[in-house]
Amino acid sequence: MIIDVKKVQILVTVPEDYAQEIRDAICSAGAGIMGNYTYCSMTMKCTGRFKPSNDANPFIGKANKCEVVNEERIEVICDINIVKNVIKKIREVHPYEEPGIDIIPLISEEDL
Repeated sequence: MIIDVKKVQILVTVPEDYAQEIRDAICSAGAGIMGNYTYCSMTMKCTGRFKPSNDANPFIGKANKCEVVNEERIEVICDINIVKNVIKKIREVHPYEEPGIDIIPLISEEDL
């Protein structure tokens, strides 16, 4: 079976107050298109936990102190040929020094 990955799913977590800004950046860069629909995304509420090191410059929290943050996990579908630009746009507006971004290759039904 030969699988040609044409789409990916991008997942990113962000503090709740910044979720719309991230969605706008993602979708204005061309992700979140499903057929005749644009700005398609899914959001789940989640809790982020982290402990910045002494070398970190955290947006939230202090070095060597465990933090807990109410976040949203945003999921969108993206064409493979624009993924790098979409990730660049996420990083431009994301408040975190090291945003958590996952890129998952998707298999189309035609490839099964």
